[in-house]
Amino acid sequence: MSSDQRKVVCSAPGRAGIIGNPTDMYGGAVLSCSVGMRARVTVTPASELVLETDGQRRRIAGQEDLRPQGDLFDVARAVLHYLPLPALQCCVSYESEIPIRSGLSSSTALVVALLQALMAWQGESTSRYVIAERARYIELNYLRVVCGYQDAYMCSFGGLNYMDFRGKQFYREAEAELFATVEPLSACVNDLPFVLAHTGVEHSSGAVHKPIRERWLEGEAAVVQSYRRITEIARKGKKALLMADWPQLGRLMHENHAVQRDLGGSGESNERLIAAALAAGALGAKLAGAGDGGTIIALWPWPDVSELDVALREAGASAFYRLEIAPGVTLEADGRVETGGVE
Repeated sequence: MSSDQRKVVCSAPGRAGIIGNPTDMYGGAVLSCSVGMRARVTVTPASELVLETDGQRRRIAGQEDLRPQGDLFDVARAVLHYLPLPALQCCVSYESEIPIRSGLSSSTALVVALLQALMAWQGESTSRYVIAERARYIELNYLRVVCGYQDAYMCSFGGLNYMDFRGKQFYREAEAELFATVEPLSACVNDLPFVLAHTGVEHSSGAVHKPIRERWLEGEAAVVQSYRRITEIARKGKKALLMADWPQLGRLMHENHAVQRDLGGSGESNERLIAAALAAGALGAKLAGAGDGGTIIALWPWPDVSELDVALREAGASAFYRLEIAPGVTLEADGRVETGGVE
């Protein structure tokens, strides 16, 4: 005798900032690309609401169980706390290929995948813009992460995008938020000439961004002018990428990083890998996300990356990736699967 049960599977990619970051926090513009690594969520029926990840389980019996506890379940707790869901009877399991605190939006990808999976489980659907805004709202207000909008939009939309965040420099209530402008560029670019290298040092984006954000809010001229300049760099970087003007793009990436570094947004491990990439011949290199660890991105418009690979690993890189465009949040399965046998 056979039986079946419903199964929802959803995934979302990480992302790497090519140029313009972190002006997504300051009404600026960013050119960014999704990465092949993904966070994946599976929802199946259960007698109660249960969370599962990394071989651990947590039972959610009520609102008290949604309080943050500093463990692997806080992201899922935050999403469940935010969503106006009825009592659920399901098992929400999740895993991620994206290294934690790597500067590649590991937590945001999981928030986006959880949002989409739980909405699908409830038979709800919405636009990618709404998912992005909800994800960013959850990170800021439930996870208390000082962050911009690039991560949420890239994990939702995927692809290679130029994004304009003007009018979004101040945090607003959800109903007052403007949607960002997302310009897909994937169809305009044949091959991406970028390589990512992970420092092996975990970082907290909020710890990097918060002090600089506070200086910007206080009107410190150096910070205000610096982020205006990085926004201009992003606009020029978009043209350089579309024209395949790699020397110009490299110069712009270098300036982008120099400005952010001088504000205190980098770190020793980042600088070591960036210097190694440039010494190996990369045309440009910068942070792919927040600094003080995480991941750098290098411009390498040649097929053979072995020389760069060796240089970065000798400088301490723990992982090395060729950047490839990946789809955004994806509902991979939503249906009934056979679970029983034959009697």
